[in-house]
Amino acid sequence: MFFKYDKDPGLLAPLTLAYIGDAVYELYVRTSLLAHGEVKVHTLHKDAVKRVNASTQAKLLERIDSLLTAEELAIVKRGRNAKSGQIPKNADVIEYRKSTGLEALIGYLFLQGKLERIKELLAQIEKFMEDEHPPEQLT
Repeated sequence: MFFKYDKDPGLLAPLTLAYIGDAVYELYVRTSLLAHGEVKVHTLHKDAVKRVNASTQAKLLERIDSLLTAEELAIVKRGRNAKSGQIPKNADVIEYRKSTGLEALIGYLFLQGKLERIKELLAQIEKFMEDEHPPEQLT
């Protein structure tokens, strides 16, 4: 882990967890796209945008929610119910809240140091992503 977080992440505000989770998920998406081979930065960016948006993340949460523990579901619910104050123009409110729940979960697990659990969930997400949004042809 890049650093050690010694406090209980469960005490953080859900939007703070989502803030961290967004960064962790974005980094995961970018590095997983690189695994498909060397491609142009523009193509990498376009593929990442398809995968890192409220609509896609809401669908991803629906795909993995049956795999979540009660504790994880509680974190998702906290994130989903958090009032952010602003919703992006290209997202509907329900999708945005679900995506915030997913990001909060990833942030929570990351700050707890549960990297293996993140890997398990992201492996399931990756299977879905390959079907829904395959990367563009390699260059």
